Amino acid sequence: MKILVFSDSHSALSFMRLCMDAIKPDAVIHLGDHYDDGEVIKEEYLGIPMYQVPGNCDKYRMRTFVPEILVERVCGVDLYMTHGHKHNVKLGIWALLRDARQWKCAAALYGHTHVADCHQEEDGMWVLNPGSCGYNGGSAGLIEITDKKITACRLIDRWSLEENL
Repeated sequence: MKILVFSDSHSALSFMRLCMDAIKPDAVIHLGDHYDDGEVIKEEYLGIPMYQVPGNCDKYRMRTFVPEILVERVCGVDLYMTHGHKHNVKLGIWALLRDARQWKCAAALYGHTHVADCHQEEDGMWVLNPGSCGYNGGSAGLIEITDKKITACRLIDRWSLEENL
């Protein structure tokens, strides 16, 4: 199973659509900053589960309260999802990791910095910041799940997608 992870789209939908068409994910996550972009993708790709959290730029764009942190089982794995501004991720990810570990999640997903990062901690937890799908050509994250375990986690960009089309 494949989970496509976006963040910081800032109303730029073309890269998101390119990823959706190329990857054909089983689930999609949007980590905020233009929450409504995730809603558009959800409407265009009916039937694909969408998980979303708002970002710091979404505060006045939301019509109703939406949780800023989600802990959900997606494709059989528990994921900690947040935009990251409440965890001060621009200063470091220790608070994010603390909270994700407290929930016993397989991965901590965040955005906000526009700097893509994908690595595995010593305890096995995956950390993924997909960067910005709205700037610099776009980047996203791809999580692959087999038998309810993360078997691969990586970053993708426009150029890697076009090579595989």
